Amino acid sequence: MIYGSLVALVTPMNTDGSIDLAALAGLIEFHVDNGTDGIVAVGTTGESATLDVDEHCEVIRQTIRLVNGRMPVIAGTGANSTQEAIALTRTAAELGADACLLVTPYYNKPTQEGLYLHYKAIAEAVDVPQILYNVPGRTACDMSDDTSLKLSEITNIVGLKDATGDLDRARYLVSQRSSDFALYSGDDATAGQFVAIGGEGVISVTANIAPAGMHDMIVAAREGDTSQAAGIDARLESLHRDLFIESSPIPVKWLLHEMGLIGPGIRLPLTPLSDHYHSVLRNAARKAGAL
Repeated sequence: MIYGSLVALVTPMNTDGSIDLAALAGLIEFHVDNGTDGIVAVGTTGESATLDVDEHCEVIRQTIRLVNGRMPVIAGTGANSTQEAIALTRTAAELGADACLLVTPYYNKPTQEGLYLHYKAIAEAVDVPQILYNVPGRTACDMSDDTSLKLSEITNIVGLKDATGDLDRARYLVSQRSSDFALYSGDDATAGQFVAIGGEGVISVTANIAPAGMHDMIVAAREGDTSQAAGIDARLESLHRDLFIESSPIPVKWLLHEMGLIGPGIRLPLTPLSDHYHSVLRNAARKAGAL
C-alpha cells in the first residue's frame, strides 16, 4: 500500500506545446528533495486528454526512468474507451509502473453496471495494481460508493482516489472497505480531514507547488496530530482554492513557471492564466512559502 502525499504531476511543455523532458527531470528532483511520497504521471492534471498515445507512454517511461526507484510511480491510464484504457494500462505495466490510476469514463455517463464492467475488464486484462478515480465534477460521471466497494473485491483493484470532497462519503468508505483497499483524497481542501478519518493519503494538485507542506500535513494527519495538520493546512488553504481559479492545470502550470520550474507551455483548448489572476496566485504561493 502507498501512503502519503502523491503529486498529480503536471506535464511540462515548451512554448510550442511539445513536451519538455529536461523540465520533467527538474520537477522530479524537486519532489525527491521535498519529501513527496509518490508521483502520478500523466493523470488528468498532466493533460492526459491532449497527449497522443505515444506521448502519453513516453512521459510514463521517462518518469519511471528519472525517478529510478526513489518513490512509487503511478501511471494515469484511464480513458472513456475501455479498450484504450486496457492498452494504456498494459503499456504502463510493461514499463514498470508501480500502479495505475484510472479515471471514470468521461462524457459517456455509463451506468453503475457499466462502470463495474469497465474496471473489471481492465483489471482482468492487466495484472498490475489499479486505483479507481472518481471525479464527477470533471467527468459528469459519479461512481457510487457501493460500486467502488464492489470493485475493491477484485484482487488487483487496490484503491480509490475520491475527488468528491464529501467527507460523509469518505467516512462511509472507511467504515465499509477492507483493510487492504487504500483510500486517497483527490480534493486538497479536505485532504487533511480525509486522512484523519482514516484515508491513506492524497493525490494532490497543491503538492506541485508546496510538496513539503503537503507531505508534512499528511504525516501529521496520519499520526493523529490534528493541530499540527490544521496549522499547515491553513498556510496552504489559499493554494487549495486558487489553483482552481481557472480550469486546472492552468493555474498550477502558470505558478510553476513563475517559480522557474517549467516553461510556459500548455495545450489548447487550455490557455495561459488570465492576467488579472496573476497577483492572486502569487499571493497564495507567498502565503504557502513557495515564492
